[in-house]
Amino acid sequence: MKRYDLLIIGGGASGFFAAINIAESHPNLKIAILERGKDVLTKVRISGGGRCNVTHACFDPNELVKFYPRGEKELRGPFHTFCSGDTIAWFEEHGVALKIEEDGRMFPASDSSQTIIDCFVEAARKSKVEVLTGQSVQSIYNGGDYWKVETQHEQFSAPKLVIASGSNPKMWEMLQALGHSIVEPVPSLFTFNIKDDRIKNLPGVSAHASVKVNGSKLESRGPLLVTHWGMSGPAILKLSAWGARILAQKNYQFGITVNWLDSVTIEEAEHILRDLKQHQPKKTVTSRSPFEFPNRLWESLVLASGIPLEMKWADLTKNQLVNLAKELTESKFSVNGKSTFKEEFVTAGGIDLREVNFKTMQSKLFPNLYFAGEILNIDAITGGFNFQNAWTGGFILAKAIG
Repeated sequence: MKRYDLLIIGGGASGFFAAINIAESHPNLKIAILERGKDVLTKVRISGGGRCNVTHACFDPNELVKFYPRGEKELRGPFHTFCSGDTIAWFEEHGVALKIEEDGRMFPASDSSQTIIDCFVEAARKSKVEVLTGQSVQSIYNGGDYWKVETQHEQFSAPKLVIASGSNPKMWEMLQALGHSIVEPVPSLFTFNIKDDRIKNLPGVSAHASVKVNGSKLESRGPLLVTHWGMSGPAILKLSAWGARILAQKNYQFGITVNWLDSVTIEEAEHILRDLKQHQPKKTVTSRSPFEFPNRLWESLVLASGIPLEMKWADLTKNQLVNLAKELTESKFSVNGKSTFKEEFVTAGGIDLREVNFKTMQSKLFPNLYFAGEILNIDAITGGFNFQNAWTGGFILAKAIG
């Protein structure tokens, strides 16, 4: 049996961040990371399209927590200890400069996730953290003053154990067997499968829109992207995060209403269209989109309103104008299923937050058992927020263990 001072299950963002922070503060501790895969930091590698969306430029903890459908209340204290600004400073101290994009997302200045991976791997090496891959955990045993972890190859023991294994059902089962409560996981951050002639030929088209789930209070706004399978983009992904449990109960069969003009009402849209009819009567309606979205989308919505391609503004009937205003602001679509990106899969669910001390990230049921990252029932919308949770949790528990 291999003995350590600290074992960390999970070679992802939160596991590495915790290990490095502990090891740098306490170089005499013998620390090992157990990773089930052959590679570490795989989610970091593919995050943000291979650029790694490290965090978000939101520096007020009270504002930052609002991006977390689950974990808002619990993260307020931890974010006052380690927030986005602390993340920027930490990476700069470790030789990685970050940059802010217009939407607030933050990436390494290199625009490559490999920069973050290299930073972590090198920092772990310098601090003599052992990184053991191909170690799929089969069982966890609590011996009172020590923890025993058995993989398919070896046995390990340590007085302290950190679990940072992400959305791993097998690990949740083991923790449940120990006595922890698990909030049933459901998908979050998924796209909507929609088959509809209005968007059939529009993959790649985007618009700043608002989206509502019919018959509920769920609503979101932001960039909406038409895809080959339906709709995606921040507006849809945010809606899927906040509505993760509601949409799961609906078995991902539901209706949505899209306002392609975001906050413009149907009455305001009618007024705009009447004004266009009055001031450019001889122009063809489909000749040019009068709104800030591509002409292909405009043409599709015009046709869906019963307006022929060659019709001029002057020839629009009152009904056609009303139908077009409705199509612009109240487009109804039927969602039939979801699509998720397996590598970037995010779940709503995990260890019940009532069983965790967020001042230390320690289990309330077992001393010397700590958690960080998506193993907990915490998740966020897109934009670097899930990684910020990983950094904060890793830092808090590192400080507590030290």
